[in-house]
Order: sequence, then structure tokens, then C-alpha cells
Amino acid sequence: MATATDMKWNARLYDDKHNFVFKYGEDVVQLLAPQQGERILDLGCGTGYLTNLIAQAGARVVGLDKSAPMIERAQAAYPDLDFRVASATDFHFDTPFDAIFSNATLHWVLEKESAIDNIYNNLRPGGRLILEMGGKGNVEDIVVATRKALTRHGYYSNAATQVWYFPSVGEYTTLLEKRGFRIQFAAHFDRPTELQDTENGIKDWIKMFGNAFFSNIPDSEVGPVLEEIQEAVRPTNYRNHTWYGNYKRLRIAAIKQQ
Repeated sequence: MATATDMKWNARLYDDKHNFVFKYGEDVVQLLAPQQGERILDLGCGTGYLTNLIAQAGARVVGLDKSAPMIERAQAAYPDLDFRVASATDFHFDTPFDAIFSNATLHWVLEKESAIDNIYNNLRPGGRLILEMGGKGNVEDIVVATRKALTRHGYYSNAATQVWYFPSVGEYTTLLEKRGFRIQFAAHFDRPTELQDTENGIKDWIKMFGNAFFSNIPDSEVGPVLEEIQEAVRPTNYRNHTWYGNYKRLRIAAIKQQ
């Protein structure tokens, strides 16, 4: 069975057609409220847009991402910043951070306890965790349609692929509290997200974010399956000549207890 580890990132496509990911993250940076001289980790920094925004506030920021192509693009765009390739489940810094920031990343991490352990261990006592990720029910219509289409075409193991982890407020805050965090703020909210391609919005979205579903499927067979998925969600995801992803987001602010 495939997992999120089979995900392949196209950094240029991410910047060109799916930049809503980091544009929406600007609100999360406001929640972070970075201060002059603070040491902050941007966990899952992607191509570095929000890392740079945090740095502009005067913070000393490190950008971390598991994807080497994302980090290469970030380094090219912001050569003065510190970017490194590492997984959320396996990173260590000798000096702990004042804050760890994560936007649209932790739902990719199926080993959620390991990620929370790493975050906790790399924060100073009293340090803060500010995150946004996909929450319970996120893009559920697309996921259901994808699994049904793959099953109809005989790709049973692909249909069972675990790509994301979309927890409820109670589930994720419980994991954080169990590890030693105090929750200051938590919200689960709808955020219908406009997709840029007005003709192939859902197909493009799956190519970008759900390509792990199509691991080892011949290219000649991918197109018809994608078309089938897009048509299946047209009643729920297409309105006013625009495609939408029915996003549900989880936003949390927490403190590492002394």
C-alpha cells in the first residue's frame, strides 16, 4: 500500500498554480507574531515565501522541508536565509527555538507522535507552537471520489493509499497535551479554496497534492481516471465557472510547558 512518503513534489508547479497554500499562510504568520531577534523554525517551509515573511519581522529563521526540490527553489529565491532538507519526524538542533511555525505541513506526516516529539524537543521551555493543517473532513469529497474511481478501474491498493492525516480539534490537541503542550487557541473551520485552473482545477490539484494515489499506474490510464474524479465532484466543487477545494482547516497555538 502506498503512503504519503510516495509523494513527489513539483516545486515550480507549486509556486505557479498552487500558491494559495502559502498565501493563506500569511494569516498564520500574524498569529505567530514573530519578534525581533527571536529564533524561529519554519517546519515544512516549501519554497520559502513564509520563511522570508517571518525573517522580515527581524526573526532569525530556519526553513526546513523534506523535499529537496522545494528547498532548492527556496534557496534560489531567498539566498540570505537558512534552508535545510529534513523530515518533521527526524530533525534536531543543538539550540532550541523560541517558536516553531508550521503551515499546511503536518497533515502530510502520518507518524504524528514522532513529529510532535521532535517539535517539543526542539522548543525552549515556554516556547510556542503555531500551526495550521488540514482538519477533519478536509477535501473529503475529492478523496472519496478518488478512491471510488481507482476501485472501479481495478487499482485496489492505490485506492487504499494513506496520503494525509486530517485530525479533529480534540484528537490533535489531545496529542499535544499528552506530550506537554498547553493549548492557547484551537479552531476548526471551513475555507473553500478557489483553484486557479478554471477547466482542470480538480485534475491539477490531484496531480499536485494527490499524485501518491497514482503510483505505478501507467500514464495512459491516469488521464481517464482524473477526468472521472473531476466530473464526480463537479456538483459540489464547481460554481460560477470556478473550481474549489472544500478545505477544512485546523489552526492551533500552543506553549511548551516548563
